[in-house]
Amino acid sequence: MYNFRNRPNDNYIHEANWPSLYVLTEHWKSDLLFFNDDLKFMHHLIDKYFLWLSKKENIDQVQEIEVHLLQVDAQCDTLLKKVQKHLEHLAELIDDPFKYDSHQFREDHVQLENDLAQFVKDYRKNRAEIFAITEHIMDSETLVRRLKIIPKKPQGIK
Repeated sequence: MYNFRNRPNDNYIHEANWPSLYVLTEHWKSDLLFFNDDLKFMHHLIDKYFLWLSKKENIDQVQEIEVHLLQVDAQCDTLLKKVQKHLEHLAELIDDPFKYDSHQFREDHVQLENDLAQFVKDYRKNRAEIFAITEHIMDSETLVRRLKIIPKKPQGIK
């Protein structure tokens, strides 16, 4: 599995106290809020260039990437809700350590961490695809150049 851990290795989740897990989960929430803002930027980037596309192959590629972006966006929203609920449960556990089954809660914490790791992997893949198609479109769309939206690269520059 892709490793996106903001914690020490080994049995940390099973041995850490509730306040430590709360802090770790707050870091996850902060990261997800950053990713959420970046996903909005990706939507804006796609929307901006989609208007100027003239080649069918480019339109098809952008539509496919937009579908993937919407999926990653939904993943982020779902994770934000789960992390928020998890933080609420952790706060309750800090106040009353016997509120939930400790072992099950820690297993849920591990699963949430794995879901977050998968999301980051999907997010990074999608982001790379968006930048690759944007670069391809900027290089290949003559209509965009004719409208002088994107200047033509001088020869010899990659």
